[in-house]
Amino acid sequence: MSSHKFLVHEDGDHVGVAVADIKTGEQVMGIEIHSGKEYHVKANYDIPLGHKIALTDIKAGASLIKYGENVGTVTKDIKVGDWVHTHNLKTARWDYGN
Repeated sequence: MSSHKFLVHEDGDHVGVAVADIKTGEQVMGIEIHSGKEYHVKANYDIPLGHKIALTDIKAGASLIKYGENVGTVTKDIKVGDWVHTHNLKTARWDYGN
C-alpha cells in the first residue's frame, strides 16, 4: 500500500470516506485528517469514491458516528470493511420524523 484510499474525519468515527474506488478484498489504508493516524481495513465489498467504509463492527439500532457526531442509525449489522450506505444506514439528515 503506497497511499491512502480513505479519510477519517475525527478520531473515534465509525467510518472512513473513500477518496478512490475500493475493490472487494482489497487491503486499504486510511488516515485520520487531524492526527495522521493510520487505519488498515480489508474491504468486504466494492466501495465507490465518496462512500463510507466501516472501521468497526456496528450492531443494528446503534448510532453511526462520522465527523465526531451521530449521523444516523444502523439498520443492519455492519462488519469492519463493509460498505456503509442507504442499504444499512438511515441517515439523521433526512429523518424528519417519518
